[in-house]
Amino acid sequence: MNPLIELQQLCSLFPEPNGEALYLNAEHVARESTPEPYRRMLVHEHHMTITMESYHDSAVEVQVVDSKVVDGLYCRKILLNKAGTDRNVQFGIVRFNFDFVTDSVREQIESEAIPLGRVLIQHNVLRHIDLGAIVRFKAGPGLSRYLQMDVGQETYGRMATIFCNGSPAVDLLEISSVLT
Repeated sequence: MNPLIELQQLCSLFPEPNGEALYLNAEHVARESTPEPYRRMLVHEHHMTITMESYHDSAVEVQVVDSKVVDGLYCRKILLNKAGTDRNVQFGIVRFNFDFVTDSVREQIESEAIPLGRVLIQHNVLRHIDLGAIVRFKAGPGLSRYLQMDVGQETYGRMATIFCNGSPAVDLLEISSVLT
């Protein structure tokens, strides 16, 4: 599927209030063209929870902005922030098919208290992350508010699928805060 169509589908799960735009522009970019430090942050097949903690030299905490079930799939819009601060380091949208994990994994994810990657790691879920696309974003009012950046400022994100126990269970949009 075209990554920008998939991006629109994920974003449509959680429209911004008052018709605001999450982003003004989104452009699929080649992995090789992704500038540092975004390349190091996004172009890999690891959980962003671990990558964000390493880059920011801090644990991260999840803040669930919104969640719902759509067509039997658990969906949530989240922010990851540096532990003990109000500094958001990542915006994300997750669509999870719980058919491929245990009830205890489902329950812990639905508790909305621990980042998704941390739950999967702690429960030793057999997983593989398939990096789908790198996207350059020009922030709209939504990203500006969530990631504490200026409207029109650029940042990068990625779209990925997490395979749990051999099956495609999670579709992700993960957008990094502005990195320097």
